[in-house]
Amino acid sequence: LVHGMGYRYRLHRKDLPGKPDLVFGPRHKVILVHGCFWHGHTCRYFRWPASRTEFWRANIGRNQFNDAVALDALQQMGWRVAIVWECAMRGKSVQDVNDLGVAVGAWLTSDAVSLVLPVELP
Repeated sequence: LVHGMGYRYRLHRKDLPGKPDLVFGPRHKVILVHGCFWHGHTCRYFRWPASRTEFWRANIGRNQFNDAVALDALQQMGWRVAIVWECAMRGKSVQDVNDLGVAVGAWLTSDAVSLVLPVELP
């Protein structure tokens, strides 16, 4: 989607904390794409597994801790960070995907420090 909009980026730069999914070097912005299950998002796509509960709580908790550490480190280095959750791209219509592209494109061209998608609605 972002490439089709004309933006160029690098994938998973190992020299940045957390190896961000998309890195827009000249813009000094990164996009982290988080899976709702693996990163413990509070949405309808996340449910705690019924078996091996301790294992999964420790695993997902560690992922959330690592996410927070990487986010803080990136921001301390002056990077502007967007987080796009899996649920922002899952089960949506083509119009919703276009809206997602508009939101990301607007963020990439703005001075905004951060972006989180989907925006939580009441």
